[in-house]
Amino acid sequence: MSGIFTLLIHDSFCCPFARMTPFTISAPATADLDEKGSRFIGHLVPWSQFDSKLTSLRVEHRKASHHVTAFRHMLPDNRIEEGARDDGEPAGTSGMPALKVLIGASLVDAGIIIVRYFGGTKLGAGGLARAYAGTALRTIEAATLVPWHRIVARTVSCRFEDMSSLEQLISTAGLTVVSRDYTDTGVSIGIEGPEDAVALVSLEN
Repeated sequence: MSGIFTLLIHDSFCCPFARMTPFTISAPATADLDEKGSRFIGHLVPWSQFDSKLTSLRVEHRKASHHVTAFRHMLPDNRIEEGARDDGEPAGTSGMPALKVLIGASLVDAGIIIVRYFGGTKLGAGGLARAYAGTALRTIEAATLVPWHRIVARTVSCRFEDMSSLEQLISTAGLTVVSRDYTDTGVSIGIEGPEDAVALVSLEN
């Protein structure tokens, strides 16, 4: 990860999150908030784009006072890695309030970057926390949330005469074909998609 983050890793099945449907976002979202002359611009992005988006925003908004971040990422063993960074704001007044909003929305595999332009009036610890949390909430409200599914890859094989049926199953399940390898007797197809859907692809009755 870029920069120094406070990392929190916990078991997702030992917290209230485990009893709620996890969500992620289908596309980046942006929202802003003005507070006593300061402008807060929130950018919510998929986990895979988090680092690159932070880098680009630091260039695009090089004159901004702060680039506060928070993220939540589901690990392969179903633990959640969380991080928050205040980026020069008083400790605990910015990154953590934004992270708590992500937790409250049950968002995973997503990160938020909040760009702040200082307006000349100090907001105090409470004012900062409300502004960063409010920006995070507005940005989530601007996003399209979708149920989170673990994305996995698998290879399925069949004889040439069954290839059409297998391709139909893959298409119906909405999976992505990543490879096709032909042999003397048939084909092996690499597929990728939500874990539950991938597990169901089979030509067996």
